[in-house]
Amino acid sequence: MKFLDLLRLITGNLSRRKARVALTAIGVVIGTAAVVILVSLAIGLQKSATDQLYGIGDLTQIDVMPTYGGGGGGGFGGPVFVGSPGGEASQLEEPVLLTNSALDQIRAIPGVKVVIPRDYMYASAMIRYQRLEAGMSIIGIATDDLSNLGLETSNGTTALNKGSVIIGVMTPNNFYDPKMRPGQEPPPPPELLNEQIQLVAIKWDEQGNEIRKILSLRVAGVLNETGGEPDYSIYLPLEQVKSLNEWANGARINYNKDGYSQVIVKVENADQALDIADQITAMGFQAITPQSYLQGINGFFVVLQIIFGGVGAIALLVAAIGIANTMTMSILERTREIGLMKAVGATNRDVLSIFLGEAAGIGFIGGLGGIVIGWLAAQAMNVLAIVYLAGQASQQGGAPPSVAVYTPVWLPVFALIFSTFIGMLSGLYPALRAATMIPVQALKYE
Repeated sequence: MKFLDLLRLITGNLSRRKARVALTAIGVVIGTAAVVILVSLAIGLQKSATDQLYGIGDLTQIDVMPTYGGGGGGGFGGPVFVGSPGGEASQLEEPVLLTNSALDQIRAIPGVKVVIPRDYMYASAMIRYQRLEAGMSIIGIATDDLSNLGLETSNGTTALNKGSVIIGVMTPNNFYDPKMRPGQEPPPPPELLNEQIQLVAIKWDEQGNEIRKILSLRVAGVLNETGGEPDYSIYLPLEQVKSLNEWANGARINYNKDGYSQVIVKVENADQALDIADQITAMGFQAITPQSYLQGINGFFVVLQIIFGGVGAIALLVAAIGIANTMTMSILERTREIGLMKAVGATNRDVLSIFLGEAAGIGFIGGLGGIVIGWLAAQAMNVLAIVYLAGQASQQGGAPPSVAVYTPVWLPVFALIFSTFIGMLSGLYPALRAATMIPVQALKYE
């Protein structure tokens, strides 16, 4: 039997029993719609969570810190064995420091784009602008352009030179008037771009006398909002921060001997971040990347998609029982028709194909209806959820989500194929019964 003949025969048989087919297909519609809605909800939640993570973290960045002993991994230094009070030898790890030679080894890892040391200013300090003062995080960075870190400015430049600073977008909000009287209205945040500010570093001598060091710096740029640490920080060249730390501590800092406190590693592709972080960890350092959090989030939502899809699949299973029951009754009603088909030359394979095709057709019709209903319901849920979450975000001061329920292209296609397959599988036993009927007995059936 040709395929087109088979298709016309299946379509004709289904159209003769429109009411029964429709009632049976309703179960498939419900199951398919449930799969589409629930999986779309899980994918939407995953997309919303990962989009927010992309907004607050650079997925091509790895934060690397030294290991000061007492924990795992090999490093550049070998192990040291010392005697314990109980007479047994215990193994302690030597500190694994981020020296310049270590940085060269990290740079040699394939996929590493740039390695940038950074350090905080540890001395007590405040920022002055005219009569205003503020306290904030001061970071020294060993790069001449913050664009190497993926940072951008809303005003000014990302180029960092001696005598200039680049500030986060929220830092002006930290300024206050130390001489403000009670009841007086606080001053507005100052416009600092291209203005001179004073960095006042403070330390105390052995007698407790306060010593101050004042630097005059020009604000060269204001960073775009990132939702992270840069928003509240001031960036200076690393050598300048090193000099201030040496002044505060009264001792020189030798990075070749003592190492850096933190290094930022930028990779060429975000997909390489986890692998490169593992290689850095194997060298004995601590490596942290937002990709590890993203991987955990994705793993959680994959499980959630499976659970939600399983709930919808239960409804499809119930529908499959209905298809099997409908096909079984159809075979009993059409026993003489089956016998007549075999008597005029239809093979077991032809009969099997007809009844399997009818069962798959019911699944296909139900799947098609379920996709349409599921997609419309998912879009309605998405609109309502975004409106609600946008209201919550405005009250809490956060960014509203861009999507809450998301239906990827592959999901309707998968749902249609799956519902069709379920229908065909449900009709397998009745179709086998029809195909193995003996023509003489089928023709005598009343």
